[in-house]
Amino acid sequence: MQSETRLSLKPDKDRPIRQRHHWIFSGAVLELPVCEEGSAAEVFASNGEKLGIALLNRGGSIVGQMIAFGNETVEEALRSRITEAAALRRNLFDPKVTNAYRLIHTEGDGIPGLIVDSYNGILVLQASTPGIERLKSQIVSLLIEICQPKAIFEKSTTSLRKREGLSELKGHLYGDPNPEVEVLENGLRFSVHVLEGQKTGLFLDQRETRSQIQQISHGKTVLNCFSYTGGFSVAALAGGATFVDSVDISAKCGPAIEKNLALNNLPLEKHRFHAQDAIDFIIEEPLLYDLVILDPPAFAKKRQDIPKASHAYRKLNRKAMEKMKPGSLLLTCSCSSQIDEKLFLTLLFKAALEAGRKVKILSRHKQAADHAVSLYHPETSYLKSFLLAIQ
Repeated sequence: MQSETRLSLKPDKDRPIRQRHHWIFSGAVLELPVCEEGSAAEVFASNGEKLGIALLNRGGSIVGQMIAFGNETVEEALRSRITEAAALRRNLFDPKVTNAYRLIHTEGDGIPGLIVDSYNGILVLQASTPGIERLKSQIVSLLIEICQPKAIFEKSTTSLRKREGLSELKGHLYGDPNPEVEVLENGLRFSVHVLEGQKTGLFLDQRETRSQIQQISHGKTVLNCFSYTGGFSVAALAGGATFVDSVDISAKCGPAIEKNLALNNLPLEKHRFHAQDAIDFIIEEPLLYDLVILDPPAFAKKRQDIPKASHAYRKLNRKAMEKMKPGSLLLTCSCSSQIDEKLFLTLLFKAALEAGRKVKILSRHKQAADHAVSLYHPETSYLKSFLLAIQ
């Protein structure tokens, strides 16, 4: 994608781009060119120096996202970023132990608006911006060349895409058309349907936290709220939990959890599924568990959601803390990028105070390592979790 479109920045507004931050805010632009959404534009500092190439989005406060820096072409930038991302993941994972991971994590891997997950050689692509939508065929060709996948599917259904005015897209793009695959995560087996359910089939960002749950679950009774297909439930029973209750509002999750338990030869009689709203379950049940897991969906998907989301996180954790038995453990998580770690910790502090409980932080967690965060673009850090001791 070459461009003759030119975008000039105001004086003293080029520093973030020189520091390899990807976003260009409207207030930094001298004049926004007239062009189609997602078009590429060469970006220049006020002194006339070329800073790189951005994909334009005229609709919001972020009017451009840098896809190439300096004199890179878009083709060179995409090839370099995908090659580097694939090499990093090869260094992170032994495929005999873990073969499901995030291959490309938006700005964290230098390609804003693009997510690619890999499930045992099957790639699932999510395009969230008009610019990536325009580059999609080129990206698919590079993925085939560099990664040599068995198949590529698209599952572009994110809320960000909808806000950009793009329609949802799901389907098969290349290779084997079967969307069901069995994967390994830290030696545990999971069945994944890459076109159904949430995200691209498995919450890969919690891999390391699931490993910790497996390590601490021996001899414990466990409650897994917002269980989805039972990643934490499988980990807990694999770690020797005496019993696990899984709660999810979707009844479809029950058979999926049983399938994953069976894949790992785990006893079905030690597991029970509740097709119920997790918050209602917490309010109605006594919570006499040794370990409670709260991993809800994102309550805040945009800045305007922060007050409502803050109330929801505070209420959810207060209700759990009020009813949990002394000496029990609480793993509580937030995947809302708008709720940073400082705010989430403040909400947990208020919840504990209102519940009248003494609470200790035993450990804290971020998203798994394959969900890379660029040192120059920290906004790609979104997941935060705390393991708490409830006294």
